[in-house]
Amino acid sequence: MSTPLTTFLTPSEPKPSRCPEIDPASPLLFIINAASGSNNPDTTRHMIEESLRAAGRTGELLCARPDELAGVATQAAVTAIARHTAVVAVGGDGTISSVAQAAYAEGCAMGILPQGTFNYFARTHGIPNNAAAAAQALLYSVPAPVQVGLINDRVFLVNASLGLYPELIQYREADKARFGRSRLVAIGSAFVTLLARHRQMRLSIELSASARDVTTLTLIVCNNRLQMEQMGMHEAHALDEGCIAAVMLRPIGMFSMLLLMLRGTIGTLGEESNVESFRFHRMVVAPRLVLMGHRAVKVALDGEVTWMRVPLDFRVSPKPLYLLKPRSEEVATDPGQDGS
Repeated sequence: MSTPLTTFLTPSEPKPSRCPEIDPASPLLFIINAASGSNNPDTTRHMIEESLRAAGRTGELLCARPDELAGVATQAAVTAIARHTAVVAVGGDGTISSVAQAAYAEGCAMGILPQGTFNYFARTHGIPNNAAAAAQALLYSVPAPVQVGLINDRVFLVNASLGLYPELIQYREADKARFGRSRLVAIGSAFVTLLARHRQMRLSIELSASARDVTTLTLIVCNNRLQMEQMGMHEAHALDEGCIAAVMLRPIGMFSMLLLMLRGTIGTLGEESNVESFRFHRMVVAPRLVLMGHRAVKVALDGEVTWMRVPLDFRVSPKPLYLLKPRSEEVATDPGQDGS
């Protein structure tokens, strides 16, 4: 249920308007996550090469293991600036986030060929779920500024969270490794995880001049309208107004958790009295565990779990990420664009 915290909003800094130059004759730099999605890396490479050949374009294909992604993406972004080209992330939300971190830091444009389970970021910006269709659209796309969120200077595109949600992601990835990568496995894993007992968090939250202490099972900070709309959260429209949104779940029992899962499934989570949401430009979160000597907390960033030092500083980035987007937001060739 939304609460009137918008009175604590502070204006964000002006975003730079300079758009990276793209030279069509310069090769695009494709960064392929060898462990992402259901496609064989060789099949993915062949699909990209065929798309480039058909459009009369060139590209360099850089295949990286998950532990190599950050380094490969950073070097590719530096090269992209020097050559007036773009980096292209080939993978799921986690891969896209890693490449976006490098593209954002260097100021180069980036494209997406989605291969993940949900692909919230790609779908939000009119990029087809089907990798072949996305490759065709990419070659005729233009850079456009899109909003990103920051947590302690780390970029997130879809969401950043702590508490129950990172635990859910860890169990989900383990189940995917065991049973296969599919939406059904992801949803089933989430149901099983949510019904288990979970530790409560005590957080100190600062919004502008206001501060309060809360007890919650999870805190999710969202920068993706599509994900919020699918959950039925009222603050989804805030993402079109230069804000990001927070969602908190109050401590509840098993019966209430079952009701919450049902509301999430049918897209009415915002009507649940145990769910609180609000918008903001900047928020500082300090878990109470820091008082006991702990200096880091488990955080999930766009589907990837890591540890970050506290306090956690969430904010709207003062500058955009430049994303290669289709010239038309309507993508009629992708049957999966409805989220199925």
